[in-house]
Amino acid sequence: MQRRFRRTERRIIVSNDFPVSISPEAIAQIKRLLERKGAPGSFLRIGVKGGGCSGLEYLFMIDSTPKEIDLVWEEDGIPLVCDSKSAKFLRGSTLVYTGNLMGGGFAFENPNAERSCGCGTSFTPKSRNAS
Repeated sequence: MQRRFRRTERRIIVSNDFPVSISPEAIAQIKRLLERKGAPGSFLRIGVKGGGCSGLEYLFMIDSTPKEIDLVWEEDGIPLVCDSKSAKFLRGSTLVYTGNLMGGGFAFENPNAERSCGCGTSFTPKSRNAS
């Protein structure tokens, strides 16, 4: 996977690594989503927020407003953004996409998750003392 970084206005960018790898199937689906639903200048925001049945809920949305704490990565012309706080919980993860009729869609394969809920939309992070 080729990773390319660029400096843009009002964005803080980590120049050598983005916390999440994106599978080719997920990149193709993200392209379709942005073409269909994204406005000019929009990007995919990934992250985590408090909530869900396991403590932290995965965040996945089309956005157009960058924040100063954002990490930016562009692959195959697709801009991806993750805030630096979420990056701590997602580092080493892979965003995958399956077109399965049952249980298909986007999912995170997250090595930082101690456990996940049954539907895979939230997780409990591993204890920092355990690593």
